[in-house]
Amino acid sequence: MSEKLEIKPLVEILHNTKRVAVLTGAGISAESGIPTFRGEEGLWKKYRAEELATPTAFGRDPQLVWEWYDWRRGIISPKEPNPGHKILARWEKVFPGVSLITQNIDGLHQKAGSENILELHGNIWKVRCIEEGTISENFETPLKNIPPSCPKCGALLRPHVVWFGESLDPAVLHNAFLLSSGCEVMFVIGTSAVVQPAASLPLSAAEAGAKVVEINIDPTPLTSYADFSFRGKAGEILPLIDDELKGMS
Repeated sequence: MSEKLEIKPLVEILHNTKRVAVLTGAGISAESGIPTFRGEEGLWKKYRAEELATPTAFGRDPQLVWEWYDWRRGIISPKEPNPGHKILARWEKVFPGVSLITQNIDGLHQKAGSENILELHGNIWKVRCIEEGTISENFETPLKNIPPSCPKCGALLRPHVVWFGESLDPAVLHNAFLLSSGCEVMFVIGTSAVVQPAASLPLSAAEAGAKVVEINIDPTPLTSYADFSFRGKAGEILPLIDDELKGMS
């Protein structure tokens, strides 16, 4: 892999780094076999994700929306974290400050052992009461009741995810920008770097003086701004970086 030539300079920087931020997107989960659920591959019955993951769709037919999410949860449930997920979890113990920001809702970072996680788009294993706003975990696959209802008040539960047409949680987004602008090195892994506002996080880090490291199969709009840009899978490149780090410790 030609990118090996750049790994040692990066590891030298990481060796003296205390604050690392990581932004992950669908690419890292694709390595674990999780489909994007978008476009042609995302067709379910005769619906697209963009037609089902909306407040309007849920208001019109919550059972249909929940049937789709139940199907998705069934696909995601048996999937396991790949080496990329696992190394990011290990790095929480290596660096004094590691912040993981993810656009993914699959929960694989938690499954790998990561604890310091900001989920920009929510989590498919969490549900939220539409009346009380209370959030709880639900790992049933398949769901016992569709649509599920709140055990306290009986109101409908909805997936605790950000739908098309909804804004990100302002507090989560604020913290994500704080962590990005306060880090020394930022990894951007498996994201197209086009979906806002997440795409602005690495730029915020760069403007604050951080080194930006991109790991992605294809070039993105971020590539020209990155200090280090590796073409390939996170599950292959992160182990190379980690091995070099171990060699310096």
